[in-house]
Amino acid sequence: MNVLTGRAKGPAADVTALIARIAVGIVFIAHGWQKISEMGLGGTAGMMGSMGIPAPQAAALFAIVVELGGGVLLLVGLLQPVAGVLLALQMGGAIFFVHAGNGLIGEGGYELPLVLGLSALALGFNGGRFALDRLLPWGRERRPQEAAAV
Repeated sequence: MNVLTGRAKGPAADVTALIARIAVGIVFIAHGWQKISEMGLGGTAGMMGSMGIPAPQAAALFAIVVELGGGVLLLVGLLQPVAGVLLALQMGGAIFFVHAGNGLIGEGGYELPLVLGLSALALGFNGGRFALDRLLPWGRERRPQEAAAV
């Protein structure tokens, strides 16, 4: 790797991506689990409705499914781009509807959803080789002659 311009490759890059996927995935799973276990779908929808989020029942269901399911997918490295995009969209909605008026930092600031959403997006497209996606046809590296044929 060229230290100034190259992309990190090899086992160290893959291990750090795995560690990051695990950490970010666990945080999303915890947030989704908190919504379902402490408030349930109805309570989460009520909270979202009180914040002015449109279609609060659908938004609550989307938030729970995306945070729990997307967190698990990101953690294990399955359907990473899909999980990354959905998690980033979920955090974008959280910023837009809930946190934007509070500024970047401080009580209710949007720094956490910003970092979580963009981390999920980045890891979704570059989550390293230690992922379930790598075991499936779309995640395997092609040999040079196969890549040229495509």
